[in-house]
Amino acid sequence: MPGFTPEQWQGAAASDSQLPSFYSPPANADPSPDGADADLNNDNLSLSIPPATTTTSNTANDNPSPSSSTPSRPSSAIPTNPPPPSLLSPAFTPPSTPGTATPSNALLSEPRSIPVDSSLPTGGGCGSKHPRLLEALPEVRCSVRARIPTTTGAEMFLHLYENNIDKKEHLAIVFGDNIRSKSLDTWQPGDTELERLKRGAYTGRLYPGRVHSGIDGTQHMEEHGQDGNKVPPLVRIHSECYTGETVWSARCDCGEQLDEAARLMSLPSSAEAGGIIIYLRQEGRGIGLGEKLKAYNLQDLGNDTVEANLMLRHPADARSYGLATAMLIDLGQRDIRLLTNNPDKIRAVEGPNREIVVKERVAMVPLSWKGKGGFRAPEVEGYLKTKIEKMGHMLDVEALPR
Repeated sequence: MPGFTPEQWQGAAASDSQLPSFYSPPANADPSPDGADADLNNDNLSLSIPPATTTTSNTANDNPSPSSSTPSRPSSAIPTNPPPPSLLSPAFTPPSTPGTATPSNALLSEPRSIPVDSSLPTGGGCGSKHPRLLEALPEVRCSVRARIPTTTGAEMFLHLYENNIDKKEHLAIVFGDNIRSKSLDTWQPGDTELERLKRGAYTGRLYPGRVHSGIDGTQHMEEHGQDGNKVPPLVRIHSECYTGETVWSARCDCGEQLDEAARLMSLPSSAEAGGIIIYLRQEGRGIGLGEKLKAYNLQDLGNDTVEANLMLRHPADARSYGLATAMLIDLGQRDIRLLTNNPDKIRAVEGPNREIVVKERVAMVPLSWKGKGGFRAPEVEGYLKTKIEKMGHMLDVEALPR
């Protein structure tokens, strides 16, 4: 196959050729159609796409064409041999993180869900264990919310909650306009329109010069409550994980799960029902960051995540979901679709009297298992294997990468 020597490329770059702008550097047509440069290593010039089928040297079996009898090409013709692939730019570069910037059937498809019913004696798809629930739900109050534009183009409202059992600031990340907080919208003693605007108790959008919140304290739940939603919202109960979300830890898939939950709730198909991520400040499955780091050291000594917690005299899972239940109630929810692999979480988030009802479970399958990116590491694969075998998480252990 004819080609260019490095010296010819350098000379061609300085010439005034008529090549299209997407070739860099520009080059003239190869003057040696007989393959004078056959000694050049053509492996370095191969492309991932097949070369054009029309050439200047036709064999006896080629169909004649008017152009084939022309002894020479005009100087403006594109050369037979395109540049090496390293000089070509791709048509587009897909994003490196999940989002809606590159639409495709895979990215825009609705997540598959499984109907569940914890009231059935057989378990109803919620596993066989019955976690101990709180006798009474905690009291929660949304103190402020604000609109957050995201890097993917979607918008959400971040709600900050106070409660009567700890001094932590738990969060609700809300996608969609039909989900509102009752405690935030309720008129407080001494309320002014400015105070309501500052804490986010308004309808519509804020804009310079706005002076009214547009809420009378009673109508919003009738207009925006769940009764108007045809499909239950997608909900993720997510526990804080500093290592997985902030310092890129490959010991767990918490950061990936948080990103994927936000992506699913940003899909056009989720716009009507909306989505909620309840973000609970219970690091390390409830044992705190310091104890979690000790557990990591024990894991490096050969123990799994459950054994490490027990060696530190902690439960395998010390989390509680009563706050999540109370926050969902405050957000006007009753029926939900829950993003989880954990069967305990289904019953726990429903509350002691099934104040919340999980209608469907949507599995959180690691992206690498589905061939859609993600990451692989020995630590996270051991972590997932332990969750499946010792904690009853509803994932297929056979799907673990070998």
